[in-house]
Amino acid sequence: MYETILYEVKNQVAWITLNRPDKLNAFNEQMKVEVRNALKDAAKDHDIRSIVITGAGRAFCSGQDLQSVKEDTDYGELLRKYYNPMIREMASIEKPIIAAINGTAAGAGLSLALACDFRLATANASFIEAFIHVGLVPDSGNMYYLPRIVGHAKALELAILGEKISAEEAKNIGLITKVVPLEEWETTITHFAEKLAKMPTKAIGLIKRYMNQSWDSNLQEVLDKEAYAQRIVGQSSDHKEGINAFLNKRKPNFEGK
Repeated sequence: MYETILYEVKNQVAWITLNRPDKLNAFNEQMKVEVRNALKDAAKDHDIRSIVITGAGRAFCSGQDLQSVKEDTDYGELLRKYYNPMIREMASIEKPIIAAINGTAAGAGLSLALACDFRLATANASFIEAFIHVGLVPDSGNMYYLPRIVGHAKALELAILGEKISAEEAKNIGLITKVVPLEEWETTITHFAEKLAKMPTKAIGLIKRYMNQSWDSNLQEVLDKEAYAQRIVGQSSDHKEGINAFLNKRKPNFEGK
């Protein structure tokens, strides 16, 4: 069904693997469309409760495949047609999305990682705001997510200087969630994704929705949204299961309902 990505579902986790290893998983038009379609598939499948995005080979994603653009390419149109719909799709999904960064994340590849909810990286991964090196500005949601994750000053530094940073430095500035030793990579990512899939994902979805909206809301609006969300999850099967498990001193069995 897909040619530039791999799509697999295991234990209620959707695995989306960027699969152009000879190009360091750089984006061409087909890959952008296929990633978006895979995200849509994962979003509408009620059995899927978490999503992992990773790369084949030695890179996560090196950004836009510059060999696929022409001298007269309208980058604004390229964003509106391909990248922006992909990033909006990610933002609309009320399931946890994990970037499993197995190598270089550069340019739009870094933007893709920033749009995820969690970012786990191998110890040898690297991160670079590569746009400035070809005279461009960060895009694909980069200028929205980056300052919210690392702060305004650090975001400016990364975007303007365009210096490569290591996984350890990325962890220190809050860019990634965890650095994973290479020998523990597959086991750790699988455990992390499956742990999220077993959590009360209905509550996770509402946390994502209203925390994202909080940036454009005042305190009263946030208080109202919290009350609305709490009413919904307070009537959920997962809440009843959580209370019952707590009272009976056992581990809860959440189903995302």
